[in-house]
Amino acid sequence: MKGKKDIIIAGGIIGLLSVLLVKFGNPANMGFCIACFIRDIAGGIGLHSTPIVQYIRPEIIGLVLGAFIISMKNKEFQSRGGSSPFTRFILGIAVMIGALMFLGCPLRMVLRLAGGDLNAILGIAGFVVGIFVGVFFLNKGFNLKRSYNLPKFEGYLFPIVNVGLFVLLLSGFSMLLFSEEGPGSMHAPIWISLIVGLIVGALSQKTRLCMVGGTRDMIMFKDNYLLSGFLSILVFAFIGNLILGYFNPGFANQPVAHTDGLWNFLGMVLVGWGSVLLGGCPLRQLILAGEGNTDSAVTVMGSLVGAAICHNFGLASSPKGTTTNGQVAVIICFLLVLVISLVNSEMLVKQNNLKKVNNN
Repeated sequence: MKGKKDIIIAGGIIGLLSVLLVKFGNPANMGFCIACFIRDIAGGIGLHSTPIVQYIRPEIIGLVLGAFIISMKNKEFQSRGGSSPFTRFILGIAVMIGALMFLGCPLRMVLRLAGGDLNAILGIAGFVVGIFVGVFFLNKGFNLKRSYNLPKFEGYLFPIVNVGLFVLLLSGFSMLLFSEEGPGSMHAPIWISLIVGLIVGALSQKTRLCMVGGTRDMIMFKDNYLLSGFLSILVFAFIGNLILGYFNPGFANQPVAHTDGLWNFLGMVLVGWGSVLLGGCPLRQLILAGEGNTDSAVTVMGSLVGAAICHNFGLASSPKGTTTNGQVAVIICFLLVLVISLVNSEMLVKQNNLKKVNNN
């Protein structure tokens, strides 16, 4: 337990802070959601025009800067990139499409369950299935090739962009868009959101917290270190919800959620599978980007574009349910991720080449 103590404490703090963000104004069961907040930022900078989800979320900015500060302090900042960047960009889009089908990232999936939303159980089941599929391809030699050392300024750019975005938010820049109703209009005060983001970013960087990594490592190596953080968030968020009176068990009438079990399941299968191929969940991608990993920064940009695509083309779900466009998009993404998995799995490629030689 000594080795797990830090990540259990970190998970507990993150779980409680997520509930407190709801107390301070964030939407219920959405104290912290990477997919939802990136979607809001996409709307806030005008990449989509859905009026109820437009706001520059300081929590995301804080995550990146918290990871950046701690990695610099511990001399872990390293500017690297060049590992199949466009493939990562496409996978970032696919993961976002899956997340907005479910209406939440893996972190919000846990927070939803901690708040009593039983639809999250199907999401978790799909998430685990997706991770199993991703692990299958890892065992077949899947990789997106090596990354390379880059000039330090390349790694600094993503944190700098986030600082600039925060300055624009503080200034009330007239070109930014702000929701007047709906989830985008519900937010904690700017400085509280930023401080919580900084704390979560620092803790996640220090402990290597990753929602997908916990299940992946348990499957591949029987290592439950990261999974301990995952479970700690669930337990402490549950306790926080009970104390504050937010716990509301059931399937129906859950905040910013729908009850279509099949597509909750399939959306998170896509998230789990794509995240394994990327080497981490959306939270982990932001932390890595803060540490100087430009491949993760490209993935985050893919997620931003994916959020815009979802709302510009009617793919995103809503409390009313899923859309036909969204269902078609998820199926297309499954096919796309399958192709990426097959093409980049060295053992499968070698077996295919060997068959061709034998046939000739």
